Amino acid sequence: MFLQKLKEITTFIFDVDGVLTDGSVQVTDNGQSLRTFNIKDGYAMQLAVKRGYNICIISGGDGIAMGKRFFNLGVTDVFLGTGDKVAIFKRYLQDKNITAEEVLYMGDDIPDLKVMKLVGLPTCPADAVEEIKAISTFVSPYNGGKTAVRDIIEKVMKVQGRWHDENPNAADSGI
Repeated sequence: MFLQKLKEITTFIFDVDGVLTDGSVQVTDNGQSLRTFNIKDGYAMQLAVKRGYNICIISGGDGIAMGKRFFNLGVTDVFLGTGDKVAIFKRYLQDKNITAEEVLYMGDDIPDLKVMKLVGLPTCPADAVEEIKAISTFVSPYNGGKTAVRDIIEKVMKVQGRWHDENPNAADSGI
């Protein structure tokens, strides 16, 4: 069942804080929030974009640096500062003409719960809250910000025979 679901995925949607980061936020004296992203997650994301997968970011967090990080990876569907993830999700399905069954969503906390119940493949990092783990079809053995995103992208692409990159480029991690 799980492997069959992996074969059907065309679209990845990720939360940011606690999924693409470890959930830590450093705040500078002028109020700027700083987050740390994992290069291996970035490599997998840009490769998925190059292979034609939809990658979407839906996050309550916001910041110029976050947007720039995703732009550098080739991710153009970025919704930051979002209060209603379900509304964004439904509009995204319509705009991309895709079904919920094609979507893998990785979230980690209560704001992801409603949207995760709507997707074909709800997933989470190992350190997600219990409510999210309970509804996830797959719980990565890796924590948020520690290659959980790479783990699930790699699994999907390997099952679909699209993982190997004949011409890898060291600049593809989106720094």
